[in-house]
Amino acid sequence: MKSNRSAWLLLSPTLLILFLTGFVPFIYVLWVGFFDWNTFSASGVMQYTGVNNFRRLVFDEAFLSSLRRTLVFMVTTVSIEMILGFALAGLLIRDFPGKAIFRTIHALPLMVAPIVVGAVWKLMTFPGFGPIPHFLNEWFDINYNLGTSVSQSFWTIVFMDVWHWTPFVTLTLLAGLSAMPKEPFEGARVDGANRIQQFRYITLPLLMPMILTTLFLRIMDALRIVDEVWMLTGGGPGAATRYVGIHIWRVVFPQTDYGYGSAMSLLLLYFTVVLCWLLFISITQTGRRAQ
Repeated sequence: MKSNRSAWLLLSPTLLILFLTGFVPFIYVLWVGFFDWNTFSASGVMQYTGVNNFRRLVFDEAFLSSLRRTLVFMVTTVSIEMILGFALAGLLIRDFPGKAIFRTIHALPLMVAPIVVGAVWKLMTFPGFGPIPHFLNEWFDINYNLGTSVSQSFWTIVFMDVWHWTPFVTLTLLAGLSAMPKEPFEGARVDGANRIQQFRYITLPLLMPMILTTLFLRIMDALRIVDEVWMLTGGGPGAATRYVGIHIWRVVFPQTDYGYGSAMSLLLLYFTVVLCWLLFISITQTGRRAQ
């Protein structure tokens, strides 16, 4: 610490911002989670209830259903995005005509805010004048309506999320591929290793830190998705796309149940951390067995 005072001094503004915007709100939410606080109740004051809010979560079918729907959505979208992102990164690492233009167009969705993405897709899928319902009806005779079809609403949200976040996966994996040393591949070719062996024993181990980082970021984002879904379907039809983030929003704001909403947010955070940790352990153990 004493030998790096200048470095810590330069980092102090960022650390202070992270403390005020991250740690302090977390402690506040943790504190509120142990209280029954509803501003529309008779008293309107905070009443300490211990772990009662967390106990309610175990038997809350609405919350558990939203958690199951969120898990299905997360597994579907992250799997597609990782596969497409890896394939596109392998394509962009090579030289081909129009590479710069393709790379620029491919990265454009990342520049759009999530709330705007949901609004644009809302217009594109609006019954009557949206291009997607029009072309599906004209070309494939499909009656497309997000307000009545559960499967159509789910897959539309999946396609929207894949369109929005696949460029992020592509760029991060492309950065990892570009930073790889050439010597291991040259030595492997001299030893007679084919492309599949080079990919399995050289590319994947060297790229694993970047894959894990990208995977964790996408899992965390997918588990707390709110903006795009809220703009596109509002959680409907019925509760078909009411994921955990939207369910928490409905509990906290329309119902003003801040204590129970805080408990749900903490459980979602805990679940995300445990899921990423288990995934990290399983991937690292698989890599060690492969070696």
